[in-house]
Amino acid sequence: MPDEKRISTPFSNEDVRNLHIGDRVLISGTIYTARDAAHKRLFELLQNGKKLPVDLNGQVVYYVGPAPAKPGHACGPAGPTSSYRMDAYTPALLDIGLKGMIGKGIRSQTVIESMKKNACVYFAAIGGAAALIAKSIQAVEPIAYAELGTEALQKMTVVDFPAVVVIDSEGKNLYETGRAAYCQS
Repeated sequence: MPDEKRISTPFSNEDVRNLHIGDRVLISGTIYTARDAAHKRLFELLQNGKKLPVDLNGQVVYYVGPAPAKPGHACGPAGPTSSYRMDAYTPALLDIGLKGMIGKGIRSQTVIESMKKNACVYFAAIGGAAALIAKSIQAVEPIAYAELGTEALQKMTVVDFPAVVVIDSEGKNLYETGRAAYCQS
């Protein structure tokens, strides 16, 4: 099994193009959290020609609603949510420079085509490993939409956040290739 790649945010087009399906990565730097309610608000701002509360160019968004933090921790368990719920809003964010997304589950063909067009990568975080993932989160800072609770837009500082590239910037899809390989065995 290949070694894990250590990568840091923000990502350039070259960084993204050097990631391929099946790559195990450890992400360090800043990532932003946003779930469907926050995505809807960001999308509406873009549709109305308004400025977003954060510059997403080169950034990564994690589809998560972290649990409350215990004393001495940056956040509580922080497992991924189903990514398809953001698909209606995702191409607009990719068009303004979003370079990475972290979640779980399949993406629509429209999102995959937009990823290819905009040089973006989709990572899967392991569902059920929320407490383990939280250990890589060093700090959480609210950015916008606090009234959304766990769905708010937040800035996370992470060190060695574990993920796997499941759709790369060429549109290669581990969900498809993995299934095909399994069916042939």
